[in-house]
Amino acid sequence: MVICMTSIWDSTIPKPEGINLPQDAEADVVVIGAGICGILIAFYLQQEGKKVLVVEADTIGSGQTHCTTAKITAQHALFLDKLVRDVGYSPAKQYADANRIAIQEYEHLIKDKNIDCSFEKLPSCLYTNTQDGMTALEAERSCALTLGIACEYRTKDCLPFPSRASLCFPEQAQFNPLAFLYSLAGELTICTHTRALDVEPHRVITDKGSISCGKVIFACHFPFQNYPGLYFMRMHQERSYIVASDISHTARPGWASSHTDRPTGLQEMYYGIDDDGLSLRQYQHYMLLGGDGHRTGTNSTQSRYTDLLAKAQELWPGSRPVSSWSAQDCMPLDGVPYIGVFSSKRPDWYVATGFKKWGMTSAMAAALILKDLILGRPSPYEDVFAPNRLLSHQAFQSLGTNFATTSIALGKQFLTRAPRSAALRDIPCGESRIVTLDGHKTGVYRDAEGSLHAVTTKCPHLGCQLHFNPEEKTWDCPCHGSRFDFTGRLLDGPAKHGCGASCPLPH
Repeated sequence: MVICMTSIWDSTIPKPEGINLPQDAEADVVVIGAGICGILIAFYLQQEGKKVLVVEADTIGSGQTHCTTAKITAQHALFLDKLVRDVGYSPAKQYADANRIAIQEYEHLIKDKNIDCSFEKLPSCLYTNTQDGMTALEAERSCALTLGIACEYRTKDCLPFPSRASLCFPEQAQFNPLAFLYSLAGELTICTHTRALDVEPHRVITDKGSISCGKVIFACHFPFQNYPGLYFMRMHQERSYIVASDISHTARPGWASSHTDRPTGLQEMYYGIDDDGLSLRQYQHYMLLGGDGHRTGTNSTQSRYTDLLAKAQELWPGSRPVSSWSAQDCMPLDGVPYIGVFSSKRPDWYVATGFKKWGMTSAMAAALILKDLILGRPSPYEDVFAPNRLLSHQAFQSLGTNFATTSIALGKQFLTRAPRSAALRDIPCGESRIVTLDGHKTGVYRDAEGSLHAVTTKCPHLGCQLHFNPEEKTWDCPCHGSRFDFTGRLLDGPAKHGCGASCPLPH
């Protein structure tokens, strides 16, 4: 069965158009990125009377926002207990409160503007099938309650999902992210197909011209400006995979509990904390099932979607797969997003990045924090998210891991050899090889029709060797997560341009 290789959200609502960048453009604030984070920040600043201009390299919501499962939750896997142990009670309380307030702000904004985006309040649950997981859930429960976040520990006898235990947080939410985003975007000035290439203290330089401004906000997922800030040293990126299945004609699963009023689905959201754990949520008559994640640039298999589809059939026999897609997440060293002043050397630049797998809640928290900072008001949550915060011991360990990965990828690019171009004849359809063409290391992919496509294997960001992802037919950077399709077109930053090969392929 052929299924759509795009997210379920893309087909639910027409995409709004942006505008062309005006000549001699000026703004109080330029926001780079028209995803949910950038749109929220721009919306709140405009409400405060600021002249805001949003620039977007592609179209509105075309980055990570349309790839999310769209859970709005203060429950961020097993994190609160770890955060208290790493940084102490007070910063952890800031983190918990910021995310709790973010959920309330979504609800208020959606009601106030009467936005039709399938917003639902419902519990979000962590689940486990191991004894170690049960112990971890107990510790997380104790910590969450101490921080003022309500939660309930459940055993398998009262679970609507097959597992040994779960920890459920009430008053969380889910929605259609693009329906929400497009509603707010219609009130803003957004220049689409306008890629920011460089940023000076009070000027943003794009491929369509430059913009004079007072302040700049990097809301583009992963900051492309390497210096100052050094965010490429402070994060790596991870990919995960999602499938959506139509369950409207399936029989009620045998594991569904009697309190579930949806005849074939869930009345809660789920996230597995075990190594093989899954993310689940329902949208209308579609079940969204995600997981099977890995660090960007390390995948060598073609079974991730297949495995998820098989699991969907196991849980909902007879369900019909309709869509599959993948997401990319920025993972900060200590697990806390970077929200605040970009660098002490650039006090008029701001950043919101490193949201892990919880971008919806973190985006709202970032919008509220940055609004206060830009207006010259203190935020009660700014310290724990401050980009210049001191790193914990665990964060230094993560830094060492990232450094080792970068060293290996740089070594592969500059210190290893590749076969000569004669190896091209051995590349089967649907596969790739790294070869030497005209003295340059080149990645070559043969498509289903037998045509060859070449890219340079040197990532244009900082030079790491790209790795071919056979699941998605892309060339991915294991260092900082830039991604390119098999023709070299840029898909994800922090690289600022593509990696197409300059040398011609032999006939």
